[in-house]
Amino acid sequence: MTPELMQLLQSHWEPVPSIAIGLIALLVAYLWGTKFKFTWKTVTFIFGIAILWIGLMSPLDELGDEYLFSAHMMQHMILEFIGPAMLVAALPEEMVRSWIKIPAIRFAERILGNPGVALTIATTVMLVWHVPPIYDITLENETVHIIEHITFMVSGTMLWWPVFNPIPEGRLKPLAAMVYLAVAGFLASILGMIYTMSDVPFYAAYADPHDHHNLLPLFREQWGLTQLEDQKLGGAIMWVICTLTFFWALMAVMIEWLKEGESNDVRTTT
Repeated sequence: MTPELMQLLQSHWEPVPSIAIGLIALLVAYLWGTKFKFTWKTVTFIFGIAILWIGLMSPLDELGDEYLFSAHMMQHMILEFIGPAMLVAALPEEMVRSWIKIPAIRFAERILGNPGVALTIATTVMLVWHVPPIYDITLENETVHIIEHITFMVSGTMLWWPVFNPIPEGRLKPLAAMVYLAVAGFLASILGMIYTMSDVPFYAAYADPHDHHNLLPLFREQWGLTQLEDQKLGGAIMWVICTLTFFWALMAVMIEWLKEGESNDVRTTT
């Protein structure tokens, strides 16, 4: 590891005030809403906040913006799939039921929580932001980049809502949830497949990085990460993370299904 890379990894942990305040406020609101009761859901929510913090305010952000497509794809997977999945899965039923009493929230949940709408919007957001000219703009324009990140997190929350909705009657039935997850997982993996199998680099921004940290020789010459190899690595990261995340969700649905079956059996026998 070169001194330049070590310096980047040590120095790029500065909190962005707006992001840090937003994540801390989200955590405080959650703890307040649960009356500071610590359960496995609390731990899951804290991990979700932590991983979003890493995705947005760690050296990963700088590496993805300046040098490595693969680092940027890791960030995108955190923002759209991993972080939102953990936050939604951790929401307690009582808290969400209190939210749903507010007419505007109830209306938004009914529309945006629809599985077809959620899947369409999440897939569209992921595909559109990776169209090469649009992707390159996000690296040049910070405002557009922020909008991209917000849409990833919002659409990711929508994607997971039909599966992990804390209100049982609002969730998809187990079999429907498994079909939904299979379709969503396939659609989410399409980009990863394209990047992994393509022999053409798509993004001009990574062809000749500015190299503010003097790391390009390390990545290109010592690590052998040409622009094309980096793109293939990014595709593999997307593919693997999508597979693992949706497999975890499928396992969670199956476990819940088995628990429901056991409860029904107990009620039947009594």
